[in-house]
Amino acid sequence: MIASITIDDAAGRLKTAERVLVIGCSGSGKSTLSQKLSSRLDLPYVSMDREIFWLPGWQMRSRPEARARLEAVVARQRWIIDGTSPGTLALRLPRTDLVLWLRPPRRVSLYGVISRWLRFYGRSRPDMADGCPEKIDLEFLRYIWNFEKTESPEIEENLASHGPDVPVLVLKSRAATTWLLARMV
Repeated sequence: MIASITIDDAAGRLKTAERVLVIGCSGSGKSTLSQKLSSRLDLPYVSMDREIFWLPGWQMRSRPEARARLEAVVARQRWIIDGTSPGTLALRLPRTDLVLWLRPPRRVSLYGVISRWLRFYGRSRPDMADGCPEKIDLEFLRYIWNFEKTESPEIEENLASHGPDVPVLVLKSRAATTWLLARMV
């Protein structure tokens, strides 16, 4: 069972949290929220895309190297990790104080990815590895369209089995995310 909490509860917990996971579909606003929280809470920001998975030229790190890098990050005293990667949740959840799961409608995530592509066209966004210019293709759009069906069941399973004591706030809209940030004042 997932330990779901309210926005007010999450806002209170964030004030003392030392390790926060921000997960969700591409384009859902994970990086934006993570960076805002990092600044407000003085938590070191870790982008899994930038620091764990990708090398310049859209080359994936080897699994052993990516896992070793993630283990080193998770072992740190304080962090906010931006990235879903359901296969690594079992490694991250035992050290997590709070999970923020961004779950807007897929049209919101699609809009987020397309607007990000337009904003960073031809260059790497700050939360991506250098040398990985923003790109969009049919496969990526399909991934976003099918995220709830293909990825969310594994996320739910991981949260239920590896993190039953870790509180989870599900944010289903940009307005809910804005409300969370406002409640932290």
